[in-house]
Amino acid sequence: MTLMKWNTESELSDLFDNLFGNSSKEEMEEKQYECAPSTNIIEKNDGYELHMALPGVQKKDVKISLEKNVLSISSDKKASDSDDDANYTRREFMYGTFCRSFTLPETIDTEKISADFKNGILIVKLPKKEETRISKQIKIS
Repeated sequence: MTLMKWNTESELSDLFDNLFGNSSKEEMEEKQYECAPSTNIIEKNDGYELHMALPGVQKKDVKISLEKNVLSISSDKKASDSDDDANYTRREFMYGTFCRSFTLPETIDTEKISADFKNGILIVKLPKKEETRISKQIKIS
């Protein structure tokens, strides 16, 4: 029989720590990561709609900027200090920072961009310039 020393830095050790919540507060803070929220982009006749899922984020924490045809959406969500006193057996909610940038085509009328935030979904409307709108029906003469 061969004896082997237990390696506490193994992937198996991380698995047990994650399953049974043996990680310290400092380790949990280190494991927070930057995330990119899921985004859908829908093309319509008069423009585009960008739908971004931001559950748990408040409207006041979201920043939208436009610089040289690059639309940037960002937020910084931190865990509340009141959670520090709680005795968690498992903690999976992730908090962190994100910034997503989208290069807009020249066909977007940047003066008419608007945004709405409802039920954790950010909707950014990107209207097309009048001269670039597509007509779906063509009349035969």
